[in-house]
Amino acid sequence: MINYIILVILTFTLTNFSTPKSATKWVITQNSSLTIHGSTNVNTFSCAILNYPKTDTITINRTNDLMLLTGALSLNVNNFECNNLMMTHQFRKTLKHEEFPFLYITFLSLKEFPTPNQRVNSIKGLVAIKIAGVTKRFEICYEFESVNNYIQLRGHQTVNFSDFKLVAPQRVGKLIKAKDELKVVFELKMKMVD
Repeated sequence: MINYIILVILTFTLTNFSTPKSATKWVITQNSSLTIHGSTNVNTFSCAILNYPKTDTITINRTNDLMLLTGALSLNVNNFECNNLMMTHQFRKTLKHEEFPFLYITFLSLKEFPTPNQRVNSIKGLVAIKIAGVTKRFEICYEFESVNNYIQLRGHQTVNFSDFKLVAPQRVGKLIKAKDELKVVFELKMKMVD
């Protein structure tokens, strides 16, 4: 009898800790964007995907002390535009677009839950970025604004080409060379779904 009671208590405790208290689903809308800013030994450049061409869903599960996320963005590297034909070609080539046509941003966790109808605020979260087959984790500080079941999430992260085992683009006989450091800026617009 004592073993049965211990088993019931253990089962209840494990179920209580492993089951999220609540889950919400958010659809990433098509007017989301991703921009990568870099510099060369001559000037600066920006390469962007200005409209996310599809809708993906992110699920946020509230646990006792953390918000666990499920979902990812898959971005076609060929959608990057750098406002310069040569730079666009070099940038896509550097990201190995033929071998790895997609760049992935996987959302892992948030330190707190974005509250509906809250003014612009800051929140930290973990993401995994996968470029050219190499995945790195980063903690990102987001700014978010929530109004009427919509969230606008803005964030940026400094990364290096070398983080992903890539060599910065070179052009014009190696006279113009991009620096290793990049600033990734994204703006996600999401709508809560039932």
